[in-house]
Amino acid sequence: MVSVLSRRFVPVAASALAVAAAVLVPQVSDTSRDTTAAASQVASSKHDDFVIVGHRGASGYRPEHTLASYELAARMGADFIEPDLVTTKDHVLVTRHEPEIGGTTDVAAHPEFAARKKTKVLDGTPLTGWFTEDFTLKELKTLRAKERIPALRQHNTVFDGHYQIPTLQEVIDLTKRLSRELDRPIGIYPETKHPTYFQQQGLALEPELVKTLTRNNLNRRDAKVFVQSFEVANLKALHNQLRVPLVQLTSSAGAPYDFVASGDKRTYADVVSAKGLREVATYAAGVGPSKDQVIPLDATGKLGTPTALVRDAHQAGLVVHPYTFRVENNFLPANFDSSTVAADSGNLFGEIAAYRAAGIDGLFSDNPDIAVAAEAEDK
Repeated sequence: MVSVLSRRFVPVAASALAVAAAVLVPQVSDTSRDTTAAASQVASSKHDDFVIVGHRGASGYRPEHTLASYELAARMGADFIEPDLVTTKDHVLVTRHEPEIGGTTDVAAHPEFAARKKTKVLDGTPLTGWFTEDFTLKELKTLRAKERIPALRQHNTVFDGHYQIPTLQEVIDLTKRLSRELDRPIGIYPETKHPTYFQQQGLALEPELVKTLTRNNLNRRDAKVFVQSFEVANLKALHNQLRVPLVQLTSSAGAPYDFVASGDKRTYADVVSAKGLREVATYAAGVGPSKDQVIPLDATGKLGTPTALVRDAHQAGLVVHPYTFRVENNFLPANFDSSTVAADSGNLFGEIAAYRAAGIDGLFSDNPDIAVAAEAEDK
C-alpha cells in the first residue's frame, strides 16, 4: 500500500483537509485522424493512466459549480474539474448543472426577478423555475449559489450565499492559476448541457465553447481538456472543430434527446452496445456511462456482475469514465452502506475498488480526495 505519492499531497491553508493529485496529459490526434488512436493516446500518460474528475468540483464539500468547489477539487488532487455549461441571455457560457437555477441559487429571494419565473419545456418535460438564458451575465452575477441537496449535505449549507455563478472563462483562469501554484496541469472536462434545447432558442453552446477554448490556446492536441455531452449530434459536429478528445455520456435509461427530437428510435442501451460503441469511436475518444451500466445493482441493491460495457468499449478503442462516485449512503450500493441513514458516509473506497477491478479508466467523483486516496492504495 502506498501512503504518500510524489507531488500529490499539498497543504491547503484554508482547509483542514490533506490534498493530493495525479497528472494526466492527454495526447490526442487531430480530428481529421482516427479517434481510436486518440483514445489510445488518452489512455497512456506521462505519470498516470487513471483519470479523476472533480464532479462539479468538490461538490461533496462545497456548493457545486462554484470557483470554491473547483479549487478545492484541484487541491484535493483531481486531474480535471468538470464545469457543466449553460448560457446567459447575452450568450456567455456559465457553469450550472441545469439552465433552471431555482434549486442552486438564491434567485427566489430576489423580488426584482420574481417575474422571470416561468414554465418551459426542457427536453420534452415541463419545468417551472428561473432559467439562465433569461438573465444577462450582469444580472446572474447578483445571485449567489446554494447547496442543491441540503438534506444530504447539510454541512455544505454553511457556504450558501458566499459564491457567484462562474463563467467558463473564470474557470479556465482558475485552472491556469492553480496549475502554476500546484506545479501540475489542472484540466477541464466541460459538458454541454441540453444542446438541442439551447439550439432551439438560438443560443447554441458549441460555437461559444469552440471560441473560448481556441482563445485560451486549449483547442490543441495536447491540451488537458475533454468535452462531453449526453447528446450525439453536437459531439459529431464538434469532432470536426475541436482537437481535444470528446466523450459520449450515456444513461441507464432513456435516449439522447437529439435522437428523440429527430425521431431516431435508438436509446442509450443501443449506444453502449458493442455496435453502438464502435460508432461512438468514429467521433469520440471515450464514453462516460452511468455507474450501473458498468456494474448493475442486484435485487437487494448490492453490486451485481459487471456488464460487457468496459470490454466492448476498450475493444472499440474508447476509454471509460463512469459517473458519479459519492460517499453518502444514499448514493452507494447497499453492500457499501455504513448505516440506514442516507446522509451518513459509507464505504466509497470499496465501491471504487470494485469499479477499478472492472477495468474503468477513470471516474467522476463528488469526493475527489477519497478517489485520490483510493488510487494511492491501489498502487
